[in-house]
Amino acid sequence: MVYSVDYRDLENLRLKMVGLVDVDKIPHPGRGANFTHPKYGPVWATSALGNEKITLIGTDPENHPQYAWKAVEVLKGQGGGSL
Repeated sequence: MVYSVDYRDLENLRLKMVGLVDVDKIPHPGRGANFTHPKYGPVWATSALGNEKITLIGTDPENHPQYAWKAVEVLKGQGGGSL
């Protein structure tokens, strides 16, 4: 699940689910990495627990709605996963 937080009213923070992302394994609970991909726009990259894959998830619903909150690419890593 992907959540969005509205920080405009700090007294009443609201958490809103914005998407479900299909992945092979449980994503690593750490923050991962954010960067701008030339095709998909802003993405979040995260490894998985127990395998070597790195999943890129689109994070820009305004300018790249076709990729937002979806696994847009899976990269093969060099290790045995984040344990």
